[in-house]
Amino acid sequence: MNFRSDLALEETESLGRDNLPQGVKVDALQYDSITVNIVDITSEQGSEALGKPVGRYLTVELPPFYSSNQSTEKEIEALAREIQKLVPEQGTVLVVGLGNIHITPDALGPRTCDLCLATRHISGELAKSAGLGNLRPVAALAPGVLGQTGIESGEIIRSIVKDLRPCAVIAVDALAARSLERLGCTIQVSNSGISPGSGVMNRRFELSKATLGVEVVSIGVPTVVDAATMVYELAGQEPSLAQQDKARMMMVTPREVDLLIERAAKVLSLAINHALQPHISVEDIGYLVS
Repeated sequence: MNFRSDLALEETESLGRDNLPQGVKVDALQYDSITVNIVDITSEQGSEALGKPVGRYLTVELPPFYSSNQSTEKEIEALAREIQKLVPEQGTVLVVGLGNIHITPDALGPRTCDLCLATRHISGELAKSAGLGNLRPVAALAPGVLGQTGIESGEIIRSIVKDLRPCAVIAVDALAARSLERLGCTIQVSNSGISPGSGVMNRRFELSKATLGVEVVSIGVPTVVDAATMVYELAGQEPSLAQQDKARMMMVTPREVDLLIERAAKVLSLAINHALQPHISVEDIGYLVS
């Protein structure tokens, strides 16, 4: 049975550390008590084995967002540091919140985007008079989904990138996990791009350097797991073929998903804002977006 996951780390765990194909390397960094797991896919062989594009995948595991009221400043700074490594040092950055704000498990992207500091319009004398002359230009956009606009979110983003000419796009989206234990407590950051909707088998226009012409950093938190995977994890046996077909039509999310989305969006936005405006402290950013 093929269990679906957007997390590269879970794919390496399913193969086993001793059975990783050529072109896949797993490592870890330690920031005080925070562990950042790193999966580097450097070859097509590794890409096919894991079912993920070539690139770097960083995974940070935190206390569950729906039970932990506040992440520490160290956790946010560690995440910001890893995001900063994947984004060019200078130039405009476009932050994109993917998903449907009206469907709670899919609202992570738009809600994160709402809390991101849009600074591209603050420039020249206005910036200097406000003491903000060193702000990095950032634009933020939540394009909605095809069913709301009749336009692929990728088409909207590609058109804006063409005119805006940012140095990078940061795309935030909800993900699907294989393990129930990773729902709402795992953050994945990658430079391989993203296909909106892939977590719920609704893959759309790919956002990547190949399609947009600029660096694309994707950030996500798993908010759902498919029912077939949940049955296997809880019962310890594979569902029948008939059950698999039915189960794959259903996605399961934690009961406290509203808290998960609210708190995860705050953490991601703080990390993104601090990564792009490192001269502003996490505490001050919190005041600005509250």
